[in-house]
Amino acid sequence: MSLYDIPLRTLTGQATSLAEYKGRAVLLVNVASQCGLTPQYAGLERLQQQYGERGLTVLGVPCNQFGGQEPGTAEEIGTFCSATYGVTFPLLEKTDVNGENRHPLYAELTKTTDAEGEAGDIQWNFEKFLISPQGEVAARVRPRTEPEAPEVVALIEANLPA
Repeated sequence: MSLYDIPLRTLTGQATSLAEYKGRAVLLVNVASQCGLTPQYAGLERLQQQYGERGLTVLGVPCNQFGGQEPGTAEEIGTFCSATYGVTFPLLEKTDVNGENRHPLYAELTKTTDAEGEAGDIQWNFEKFLISPQGEVAARVRPRTEPEAPEVVALIEANLPA
């Protein structure tokens, strides 16, 4: 199954899929509004602004599985992201990334290894997956790595569409 075939829903409940971003690099990140890593939203938005016109889409996936740090409704999440961090990138509906109710997208993504060769469950909020313009997982970056870290920027630049 291609990542493009997995049904998703936007934060507002509309049907979508990664096929909407075919031909673009996608930095997909599980996000939370009440986490010590929440300030990473600012870096994610800067990446969207810097690379959006060159073919990058940052895609946020709210998740409440880590310490209950994303308890809000869809409306509350959207308001928080836009008012606090000026987020313009798209957000998906609140999603389980681990466990028996893990979303099929994350069932595929978690097969990918990180820089240390480790695959498996999402460790915490703000774990990042870079998906190539062809729909392949190009990289997995663990939560504590800042979105604008040199190694993340290098991965993004290497995967922007030609």
